[in-house]
Amino acid sequence: MVFWFLGTAVLTVWYVFRDPSFDHRLLLVGAIAPVVVDTMSGGAWVLHSVTVPVVLLAVLMLTTPPRTPIRRTLLGLPIGLLLYLVFSGAWANAEVFWWPFTGLGFGDAPHPVWERGWWNVLLEVAGIGMCAWIWRRAGLGVAERRARFVRTGQLLLQT
Repeated sequence: MVFWFLGTAVLTVWYVFRDPSFDHRLLLVGAIAPVVVDTMSGGAWVLHSVTVPVVLLAVLMLTTPPRTPIRRTLLGLPIGLLLYLVFSGAWANAEVFWWPFTGLGFGDAPHPVWERGWWNVLLEVAGIGMCAWIWRRAGLGVAERRARFVRTGQLLLQT
């Protein structure tokens, strides 16, 4: 399950920030990192906790100079992680979501994506639709636009 998280992350950032210079590359990494990392761990783990993206955001804000390209680039990662928590429903498991404040263990907490069962098919189809819409609106069928995205992470979405 990847497209659901990629599509929702890009569209959320676009509609909230409306910033054509936003670097989407680390946003996309953050939006799917919990799926990849926590799937390898066998269940919900640290990336399903709000603590990790909040601490990452705090460290980023404290260690990078304001209004610099490096800060603008790195901000995508904690934003992507936070959006994953929203669109995965990770907040529904308080023990994992509030880790380590509710205890240091994760128990046998299942991955929230696996708990949805067949709904994942519908969400992934919706995600593919969102990604197709983004592809079309950003003009990524044009080689120059794709190269710009790879180089800068910028998506020029027309409204």
